Amino acid sequence: MARVSDSAIEDARRILAENGGILRTRDALAAGIQRRTLYAMRDRGMVERLARGLYRLADLEQMSDPDLAIVAARIPGGVVCLISALAYHDITTEIPHAVDIALDWQAGSRTAPTLDWPPIDVWWYSGEAYSAGIEIHNIDGVDVKVYSAEKTLADCFKYRNKIGLDTAIEALRMYRDKGRMDVPEIIRYAGICRVKNIMRPYVEALL
Repeated sequence: MARVSDSAIEDARRILAENGGILRTRDALAAGIQRRTLYAMRDRGMVERLARGLYRLADLEQMSDPDLAIVAARIPGGVVCLISALAYHDITTEIPHAVDIALDWQAGSRTAPTLDWPPIDVWWYSGEAYSAGIEIHNIDGVDVKVYSAEKTLADCFKYRNKIGLDTAIEALRMYRDKGRMDVPEIIRYAGICRVKNIMRPYVEALL
């Protein structure tokens, strides 16, 4: 392999830094970083391979939530949802065993993506049920889409038969105990998720 110049490595380092220190291989190539430059930086310990096709500057601080950052970088259209979103908002005692992500059923491809790491559970949403309530949080230099706490609560009641009604009720109670309880927002998202009549009694019982 031809020697990679110091200037090429410095340029690549600058591009990575400008992108939060993390890039997919395809984005790095599009930004002008040659594949052999990435490999040279990897071999010198200047970048670390987080997952297939995903690199990060090695001298950055330790990642706080690498699973969410990796999934967001590899699957830009995914939105963190259900148990993973509850965990992000700290309104569950459940420990996610995979990253729950929502994908838009109407976006085109309906083939679920796969990652070598971390494990993911894909949930297909459509229309406003997918687009409503998306927040963007910067996690470890990556913009991660996460449903708001209120939208996530409505989603959990919608999928109560799969994640457990007890889990949804516990999340609602923990949300209330944090002093939030934005009832109009909860009911609005419950309407979007078509669980308004199911959620309302539980919400009113906690007021």
